[in-house]
Amino acid sequence: MTATRTEPLKAYWQPGCSSCLRMKEFLQRHGVAFESINVLADKAAFADLARLGIRSVPIIRRGDDWANGQVLRDVARIAGIRWGGSRILPPEELQARLTLFQAAARRFLAQLPDDALPAMLPNRPRSYASLAFHIFSIADAFLDHELDGTRLDENAYNRVPGPGKDTRAALTGYGEAVARRLENWWAVHGSKTDWNRRADVYYGEQSVEEFFERTTWHCGQHVRQFMMVLDQLGITPQDRLGPEAFADLPMPEKVWDDEPGPATRAS
Repeated sequence: MTATRTEPLKAYWQPGCSSCLRMKEFLQRHGVAFESINVLADKAAFADLARLGIRSVPIIRRGDDWANGQVLRDVARIAGIRWGGSRILPPEELQARLTLFQAAARRFLAQLPDDALPAMLPNRPRSYASLAFHIFSIADAFLDHELDGTRLDENAYNRVPGPGKDTRAALTGYGEAVARRLENWWAVHGSKTDWNRRADVYYGEQSVEEFFERTTWHCGQHVRQFMMVLDQLGITPQDRLGPEAFADLPMPEKVWDDEPGPATRAS
């Protein structure tokens, strides 16, 4: 069903969600007014989405016409924005950036004090330990897709460490295992990958190249959050990543969503 333009545009999001922040910044850059709905603060929001069979955010919606906010061309369609396409870095550069981000996450994890591992991110039920796990698991989920043919489903980015797996040693071991798996995949399959092949992902129509780009910048955004955490703890990130590490990746401008309140109107 195609909604009329008289119906309000709604953007559903949650704090700390990289694609949520990116979706809202995209709308704001184009001067599009929208109702901003934080699903963690607005208890009716998920019920509203469930009526349409939606179980995750970010979501852009106008009436019953909606799209997952992880794909900006779909956001543009719902919002009435002319889509001009996008430029993707070459796979070799994406691989280099992803490897850089994974190494940074392991390095920053080593700097976290033990008593900070269970601390929570602002307005989001995600611990610092889970943030590190999430960065590693984003790359792992891509490798599951490419090596094992595993579909990226709605739970892929909600993985959390199992019992006893949120220790520094366990997290470091997981990060190192993902790094080895990433290196081996690239060495064996990188030059043979069909980057135009359609990826089997839950959030919309994507090529493997687009999925790889999304994996890379997604990790990069959370690495920026990791540096934010260390700064807030008064710890200088070792070999801090500068702007050049994130250049030409389609990332949010902000590190963290600072929008307050359960539901506000933005423009």
